[in-house]
Amino acid sequence: MRVKIHHEGTNILIVTLIFILAAIVPLWIWVRPIAWPVASTLVLGVLYFLLVNFFRSPRRLFKGEETDVVVASADGKVVALEETFEDEYLHAPAIQLSVFMSILNVHANWFPVNGEVIYTKHHPGRFMAAYLPKSSTENERSTVVIRTPDGQLVLVRQIAGAMARRIVTYARPGDEASIHDHMGFIKFGSRVDIYLPLGTETLVNIGDTTIGGVTEVGRLKPQKQ
Repeated sequence: MRVKIHHEGTNILIVTLIFILAAIVPLWIWVRPIAWPVASTLVLGVLYFLLVNFFRSPRRLFKGEETDVVVASADGKVVALEETFEDEYLHAPAIQLSVFMSILNVHANWFPVNGEVIYTKHHPGRFMAAYLPKSSTENERSTVVIRTPDGQLVLVRQIAGAMARRIVTYARPGDEASIHDHMGFIKFGSRVDIYLPLGTETLVNIGDTTIGGVTEVGRLKPQKQ
């Protein structure tokens, strides 16, 4: 599994590195005792490493059978798995599967199913902790709806968290959705909800860890043609 830096982080990493060098170089030139520049370099180096870690973008390929499969859209921990009523687009009962991403997780988001993107919408909102249930409807968020090849609708919602200040959604109506592709990216601590049709077989439980684009989290109920 090869890892590269996500393009969403390139400019941030370059600018941050320039500021760090601008702060450290004068310390090494003028500040004594030497312990101060050494300590500062170590602290800033660790913080920069964490920032690089946040923007890593592993290249992943789902290797299982793709028919009716639902894969995790995000790295993180399953924090909700329940039947609920989705009232933005589906206007129907659905199975909600939510994954919370900590600041240490990869923050790229994958399409959970193959199909066609038929709806996208960004909603401004609050920045509560993403693990709270109300964050699904009150936080800043972006909604994507995918129609699978046999006509089933799967809704995915990217949700900003307490530290997140930008949700990026690449999906647009008419786009092909593939479980191998990135659907978007959320910067700094957040959550992704997937709303699945009733009858979907779920393969994870609350507390389970998921890997975006890799972990099989469900199987859609086959539809009669």
